Parts: sequence; C-alpha cells; structure tokens
Amino acid sequence: MSSEEPLPPTVVPPTPESEPTVQRSEPAPAPVPAPAPSPARKTASPRVTRAAVIWSAVAVSLAVLVLLIIFFIQNQDMVSVKFLGWEGRLAQGVAFFIAAVGGGILVAIAGGARILQLRRTERRRRRVTNL
Repeated sequence: MSSEEPLPPTVVPPTPESEPTVQRSEPAPAPVPAPAPSPARKTASPRVTRAAVIWSAVAVSLAVLVLLIIFFIQNQDMVSVKFLGWEGRLAQGVAFFIAAVGGGILVAIAGGARILQLRRTERRRRRVTNL
C-alpha cells in the first residue's frame, strides 16, 4: 500500500454504553524521545593546545634545572676520577652528572637498536605476507 491510499475500516467492539462504530486505523505517530536531562552546569573538557603543552614542558624543565643546580651546589667536593687511563679531578656533582648522562646515552643506544630490530622484523613479515 502506498501512503496515499486510504486505510481499510476496522470495527471497534461495542462497549456497554455505546453502539459499534467504524473507525479508520491510522499509523501511530512516532514516539518523541524525551529530552535528556540537562545538567545545571555543563563541564566541557578543556582543549589541550600546543602552547599549553610547551608551557608545561618548560615549567617541568625549569624545575629539573633548579634541582640540578641544588645538586651541584651541595656536591662541590673535589674528587679524583680515573677512567680508561684518563685521570682528573672534578666536582663530585659534575662527576655524578657525567655518569648519569653516560648511562642515559647507553640506554638510548640499546633502545634504538631494539627499535631498529623490531622495524626490520616487521618489514620482513610484511614482505612475506604480501606475496
């Protein structure tokens, strides 16, 4: 049936107080969804911008630099350092800092080697599966 054709009549059963009547059945209107309860105050999440990220990174970096300066000031005792035939004297804080940077470089080299290994393995796997 198209929407332009009239619907067939239907008989409504009689009730004790009334006579039988003929009534046309029409499609029920679509239910209207109830509006969602709106909170008194919408809490929108703040947008994170590049400027905010950079500002946060600068603030954290400054805090780390202040801690490093305090570390250097508190560890000014001169110590003798010997490494692979080299010998010298420098402040204890500076010696610790150089050791920490050297350790960080070793960790970065090991991590980079592992990343290269995983990339190579993934590239080989793709070549085999795409054939």
